[in-house]
Amino acid sequence: MKKQNITNCLLAIFTVGFTVPALAHTGVGATHSFMAGFIHPWLGIDHALVMFAIGLWGCLQGGKQIWLLPMTFLLWMTAGAAFGFANLSLPYPELWVALSVIVCGVLIINNRKIHPVWAMALVALFAISHGYVHAAEIAKNTNQIQYVFGFLLTTAALHSLGIIVGLIGTKKLKTIRVNFGLVCTSVGVLLLVG
Repeated sequence: MKKQNITNCLLAIFTVGFTVPALAHTGVGATHSFMAGFIHPWLGIDHALVMFAIGLWGCLQGGKQIWLLPMTFLLWMTAGAAFGFANLSLPYPELWVALSVIVCGVLIINNRKIHPVWAMALVALFAISHGYVHAAEIAKNTNQIQYVFGFLLTTAALHSLGIIVGLIGTKKLKTIRVNFGLVCTSVGVLLLVG
């Protein structure tokens, strides 16, 4: 199978995933187990876009950032979840999540190299808000550790998918990058106004 066909298949699978309504933050259904944590990021377009974008952006940045940015996201998302579980207050977490979608879109469209320390700091800021919001969805007397492992596994999978698309889509990377960036930015703006 050609690399272009693989890229198109991955993008089609990713796009079809967005036909699910954005239910990640509605409190619908049980959110207390590994499987609930695993499914949660797929149910909100904001989470799926940012997590995919971090992998793609790491790939675009190149070098160590291909793994540093996703690892930074996972670490700080865990910290954000811990803040949520500890009932610490994070002002406007949904606003930060929506802004992260917009900023990821702009970063991917522009494709400018950013010093790794600044890139990691930006990713950490995004991740804290995403982890905090994930934690807000869990019921009080449930297994927090299983839930966190579930959403960390999905997050790592989405990061990996972004990296894979970046690596195998080199011929069409500009088209993929610009189109994906526009989708991110548009969805982020819709989340802010809607």
